[in-house]
Amino acid sequence: MPQPAGTKNMTTGNYRRAIIDFAMPLMLSLLFQQLYNAADSLIVGQFLGKAALAGVASSGTLILLLVNFFSGAALGAGVVVARYFGAGDYGKVSRAVHTNIALGLVSGVALSVFGVAMCPAILRWLGTAESVMPQSVSYLRFYFAGVLANILYNIFNGILDAVGDSRHPLHYLIISSCLNIALDLLCVGVFRWGVWSAAVATVISQAVSAVLCLHHLMEKGTVYQVSFRGVRFHRDMLRQIVKYGLPTGVQYSVIGFANVLVQANINTFGADAMAACGAYFKIESFVFVPITSFAMAMTTFVGQNLGAKEFARAKRGARFGILSAVGMAELVGVAMFFAAPWFVRLFSSDPNVIAIGVLQFRTETLFYCLLAFSHSVAGVCRGAGKAVVPMLVMLCVWCVFRIAYITVIMHYIHEIQYLFWAYPITWGISSVIFCIYLCRSDWLHGLDKMES
Repeated sequence: MPQPAGTKNMTTGNYRRAIIDFAMPLMLSLLFQQLYNAADSLIVGQFLGKAALAGVASSGTLILLLVNFFSGAALGAGVVVARYFGAGDYGKVSRAVHTNIALGLVSGVALSVFGVAMCPAILRWLGTAESVMPQSVSYLRFYFAGVLANILYNIFNGILDAVGDSRHPLHYLIISSCLNIALDLLCVGVFRWGVWSAAVATVISQAVSAVLCLHHLMEKGTVYQVSFRGVRFHRDMLRQIVKYGLPTGVQYSVIGFANVLVQANINTFGADAMAACGAYFKIESFVFVPITSFAMAMTTFVGQNLGAKEFARAKRGARFGILSAVGMAELVGVAMFFAAPWFVRLFSSDPNVIAIGVLQFRTETLFYCLLAFSHSVAGVCRGAGKAVVPMLVMLCVWCVFRIAYITVIMHYIHEIQYLFWAYPITWGISSVIFCIYLCRSDWLHGLDKMES
């Protein structure tokens, strides 16, 4: 069966070029994805004011908690596709693809129902201020009503990434990002319909991305061709998808859970802090662009090469990818340290909001190298079939330890700068653990074998 244009077998040729050629379009894709994620907050803050911005910001961590579980699971499940693609077993590639889509459909419907029904109760549990509760509930309900589009897009994108195609998702995200910004400006800036319309704009844009990806995946004669009649659960593939995807989903969700706890503590400092930290987290998401692109490239590269039994090549590529991600993240962090006031002013001109936002920027940005190292090693581990390792590290350090630190420090010293330090401290601890793991363990060999 022929390989269509855009797919990339990463098991031959110059490994550095293979990784960069895959990571660069992926980086641009993630950049456009973050642009339309940030557009909601930026446009809402400028046109609807501080209270509306705080309402969107207070919903952000909850959205990340629930959606990240499924997008993380889709990323881990892509390892199954990458392994079989690298091994040249296209029949199993097709079965893995259709099982992954079936799982996404079921998960998306379940999450949508849960999110719409439970968002007021969860926002109250988070301690969301009553002054912004109507905006928060409105934004969150409309977002979750269309969350299936987000989950399916992540699954479709994960499939294309697994076969080395990072270019088509880029094209689709450019289209959907421009659409989202245009809809935000129209609904919020012109018609002033409120924060719910920003959520609707995001959902429509995500749905367009998902439809474009699906149309491409249905192309006849490809190794991953999708047919509606073929979408069902294959027991052997479902077992492997859960095996690789569940730990990654848990890893992503525990990070989100810890961030929800951070948001709950931020909420206690009032609307100014909520708006400032919401602006920071939107800007910080752009830092994840180079980090995530190289981490995802590592997952695909290592997965394909292990499927082809190119062990030495996988190790060389992993080392190169980790160093690239760390270097790029630190350069971005230094730039953000000095440009912090300008970034916060994009979202709000309120002096109190700017002051708190700048404080968070200058507490965390110089430590982005540690964040990049942890995520890159996690990407390597996923591709190597060791998804449980980063899950345990993130669970113990980024969730349990971070929550313990916040609980203690906020009890004795209720000052927001000490809350911000929770991030650099836990990034540093996880980096030390991952460094020891890479140096002392034979992470590349003794891998779990693919099931026949």
